[in-house]
Amino acid sequence: MSRAKPTITDVARRAGVSRSAVSRVMNNEPGASGPVREAVRRAMAELGYVPSQTARALASGRQRAVDVVAFTNGPVIGWLASHPYYSRVLAGVTSALQGTDVQVRVQALTPTDATAGSRSAVDRAADELVAVVDRIAVGATVGAVLTDVPPAIALRFQEKFRRVVSLAATSAVVPTIEADNAGGVYTAVEYLHGLGRRHIAAIHGPASSADARDRRTGYLRAIDRLGLSEISDGGDFRREDGFEAAHRLLTTHPQIDAIVVACDLMAAGVVQAITASGRTVPYDVSVIGFDDSVAAVCANPPLTTMRMPVEEMAVAATRLLLDGAVTPGFRQTFPVELVVRDSTTPRTL
Repeated sequence: MSRAKPTITDVARRAGVSRSAVSRVMNNEPGASGPVREAVRRAMAELGYVPSQTARALASGRQRAVDVVAFTNGPVIGWLASHPYYSRVLAGVTSALQGTDVQVRVQALTPTDATAGSRSAVDRAADELVAVVDRIAVGATVGAVLTDVPPAIALRFQEKFRRVVSLAATSAVVPTIEADNAGGVYTAVEYLHGLGRRHIAAIHGPASSADARDRRTGYLRAIDRLGLSEISDGGDFRREDGFEAAHRLLTTHPQIDAIVVACDLMAAGVVQAITASGRTVPYDVSVIGFDDSVAAVCANPPLTTMRMPVEEMAVAATRLLLDGAVTPGFRQTFPVELVVRDSTTPRTL
């Protein structure tokens, strides 16, 4: 006779806890201490107990999922499809969920463009965005990974649904896994200075982005230490914004010999603007991006960039959610790495 499959009752008996405690651990719900969670997981492993995805979904009425929340600046399809960052986040989350019964869902927040309207229109747009956040929070199960969500929205998620991890710094309360953005740009400026560049400009990302703000801070710290003048412009994380910002800078500051850019996609536009001005990359103007995305490899010439370990960060965030180890104020910082390619070849003297 074949041996009967172990049940949740068997797991509870082996772990020395109640059935409800086992259920809380399996469903990643609060109310179970660390030792209890460890005892349940050990009992499940010893018994070879594998929770039934179908049974758990029927019991709860909801499919267990990790929600990846993207704050988009424009039409959802165009924004998500054109930014390599989001595909890298999804790759990391999906990797961490392999072997589990947890799915991944993408939730897009698209703010209403009412900033130029009346005060009532702005307030109404804000209320609509909060309503969407609340809807996502109510339907969430395992937890949510926030991708560059503004502080006010991240705090709202934290209030409504505690199991959230942000991939960008938002507040002291919201659990965060971030890259060393400031240190990365500081390194980029130092590297360019070491190549003999003395008119190093920066093209920053949107003010609503914590990553962009930190990268701007790194640039300002570096030029202050090196005694350089600030030359900067900015835009959204889009190729066309990089192109337009570079065009403005090269027109008003023709002495520029290097540009540090807030992301690879913008940097690709910067290279196009430099070439259109009759200059060459890297001999007239060196360019460094940030991310090390597919945009860096496909640019012409390929971009020197600061590698942001997006996939690894997403894996870490997802595992925190799966383990139920998310605590307010948690913070982990991943280092970034300079990846040298053809866009910063030293000029020939």
